Amino acid sequence: MSVRHFITTQDFSRAELDALLDQAAAFKREKFGSQLAGKSIALLFFNPSMRTRTSFELGTYQLGGHAIVLAPGKDAWPIEFELGAVMDGEAEEHVAEVARVLSRYVDLIGVRAFPKFRDWSEDRKDTVIRAFARYATVPVINMETITHPCQELAHVMALREHLGELRGRKYVLTWTYHPKPLNTAVANSALLIATRYGMDVTLLCPTPEYLLDEGYMQAARKNAQQNGGSLSVSHDIEDAYRGAHVVYAKSWGALPYFGRWEAEKPIREAHRHFIIDEQKMALTDDAVFSHCLPLRRNVKATDAVMDSPRCIAIDEAENRLHVQKAIMTALVTQGEN
Repeated sequence: MSVRHFITTQDFSRAELDALLDQAAAFKREKFGSQLAGKSIALLFFNPSMRTRTSFELGTYQLGGHAIVLAPGKDAWPIEFELGAVMDGEAEEHVAEVARVLSRYVDLIGVRAFPKFRDWSEDRKDTVIRAFARYATVPVINMETITHPCQELAHVMALREHLGELRGRKYVLTWTYHPKPLNTAVANSALLIATRYGMDVTLLCPTPEYLLDEGYMQAARKNAQQNGGSLSVSHDIEDAYRGAHVVYAKSWGALPYFGRWEAEKPIREAHRHFIIDEQKMALTDDAVFSHCLPLRRNVKATDAVMDSPRCIAIDEAENRLHVQKAIMTALVTQGEN
């Protein structure tokens, strides 16, 4: 039997995603269980983490399992991912061995590996986690690479808790300023999951250079068509916010400037006014606001927005714990029914 991984929500049907959300809601009501008793997960962090590491470690413990945290290049050997590489550099071992050995030890493997931000044509291949999925003989979970599927489910769970039925809701995914160019992962994921749940999605960004990868734009258009929603692009702040039910904020670097951030910086600096503030939120239909966190206050969003009762970012962050427990449970029990 082939192993099923959790790399992207696009690999799962709407019914399967709903089942994961239902299980997450059950875990939210009763946090302790034995679903992972005797099971283990290796969590490989190629990049820093707070919420992801805490929620995966704690979630595994709460279901009776054991998590082992590894930081390749720090407390574990540096890893090579290129096929046919002559390994005379920093890397001490190849992912072909790492993934297969870990598969002999543990029941699940989680991978967090951001793009290198030098060449989007290479980064978009998602090489690190795809390599683990290729060689591992146990399920691999995406803890954020160029998408963030765990965040997607936590986000939708929070939206359903506050808004109920999501189909037909106006959803604004807005770029916001940050002093540094950031990963597009959460924006890609927000676009995918919001269209998957039939919302009328507006991607608000400063200029066409900030459009997301065409692969995700196409997938979102297809999702919208299949689920009764829509997708539009706007560079007009007032028009995008007007009548919105959801405002989801994220900063990301412009893909055409990958590896040339100094050239992109003047464009970014000219759009600090994309900050989410009370004036913009007043244009909405009493919208909820959220962000994946971490968030720089009074840079991405104002204190007033973050401290508003309509801000559900903390609820979304909590839900990471519950949805990841549901994902891990589903993966370790696949094929049992």
